[in-house]
Amino acid sequence: MINVAVVGALGKMGKEVIKAVVNSSDFELVCAIDKFELGVNVHSNVVIEGDIKKSFELNKPDVAIDFTQPDTIFDNIKTYMELNVKSVIGTTGLSTSQLDTIKQLSKEKNTGCFIAPNFSTGAVLMMKFAKMAAQYFSNAEIIEFHHNQKKDAPSGTAIKTAELMVEANGNFKAGNCAEAELVTGARGANFTNSSGDGNICIHSVRMPGFVASQEVIFGSLGQTLKIRHDSINRECYMDGVLMAARHVVSNNNFVYGLENIL
Repeated sequence: MINVAVVGALGKMGKEVIKAVVNSSDFELVCAIDKFELGVNVHSNVVIEGDIKKSFELNKPDVAIDFTQPDTIFDNIKTYMELNVKSVIGTTGLSTSQLDTIKQLSKEKNTGCFIAPNFSTGAVLMMKFAKMAAQYFSNAEIIEFHHNQKKDAPSGTAIKTAELMVEANGNFKAGNCAEAELVTGARGANFTNSSGDGNICIHSVRMPGFVASQEVIFGSLGQTLKIRHDSINRECYMDGVLMAARHVVSNNNFVYGLENIL
């Protein structure tokens, strides 16, 4: 049995993770962490606790599943590393330098950490298909749609998709004329990698009614191709989350992206 701590237990994703863990045959919920409603029972004898270190020392989780906030996630991960607790991270917004630091800490502590911009198998396949298509098209843009409570933009999924596309093609504005924005930001954010390759416009929509959707639009002379994925509800992420938890419990390495274990 794999003992699980859910951090951000009262959030929309945290509640889904608790449900998935409780309904699984090989996981057991041993602690739930949040900063609100301390002492409230979430399942069996598990109540909301506020102190990660004290809770982990008492309950001995094998893995922490964390869907908290971009402004706290980096410190949370460092805490998990210090406690030698493996982790599955679904919060986006980590910088490249922060990811590099986490990777190094994982190696130094010999403690696994699994971070994914998206845990939906359909979204991961969308990214794979986008990378495949990238080598055949001269132009591409990304439109991502999320609910209006998502703080970071563009989404981690959009950034990861762009990174994969740039591996196949270095310039997605081939043949474009010189552009002049009459309203700043009208063309979205221009994604380039550390080498300056890419030129992919990413447009972020934040609006009630969406969970998470993304559309990658490719164009070349005489044709366009659209690859789209829609998350209808948060249950679609749970198979990937549990898959990542099973993997990280058995491995001590750093993994970024669900595609690495599909």
